[in-house]
Amino acid sequence: MAKERLSMRKIKEILRLKSMGLSSRQIALSVKIARSTVADYLERAQRAKLTWPIPADLDDVALQGMLFSDEEVKPRLRVEPDYNSLHDELKKKGVTLQLLWQEYLDSYPDGYRYSQFCQLYRDWQGTIDPCMRLPHKAGEKAFIDYAGMTMPVVDKDSGEVREAQIFVAALGASNYTYAEATWTQELSKNSQVLAEKISMV
Repeated sequence: MAKERLSMRKIKEILRLKSMGLSSRQIALSVKIARSTVADYLERAQRAKLTWPIPADLDDVALQGMLFSDEEVKPRLRVEPDYNSLHDELKKKGVTLQLLWQEYLDSYPDGYRYSQFCQLYRDWQGTIDPCMRLPHKAGEKAFIDYAGMTMPVVDKDSGEVREAQIFVAALGASNYTYAEATWTQELSKNSQVLAEKISMV
């Protein structure tokens, strides 16, 4: 067995892939671990009479208890984030992975540190179906829009606070991004100046 125990998410993924008929070699390549490690976890699952799908009422602590003897079980098990929930929350304006990690840590003070939290989420992202990628030729397309969220700007002389609109443009091929604050989204007032600036990017 590997020196460092696999996360419960990876263990569940091994069981799921095995139920689909994949070989230990294929599972090892998919999960990015040694084939011997896959064989070890599958043997543990077989001894514990665990099959996929895992019963919904079987939580990670109970699952770990079935797979490992009492002396092997870590005294404290970190709670894994709800990856589906994270994924949905990140689609909302102003939500970042760091903000979601802070909320997770508020609920689970003994949870994962930020770097591991991000890595676990990236690993999970690799298991979901990728979006259709659209190829773009260099210089062919630029995508433009206003960010939707405004930014407060304080006049240093009067102290007046005005809300600036954030214009964003991105080139399709390079993803090179240009952003600028404007006072309005009215096309007639901004289009000529912005068009000139984008053409120079």
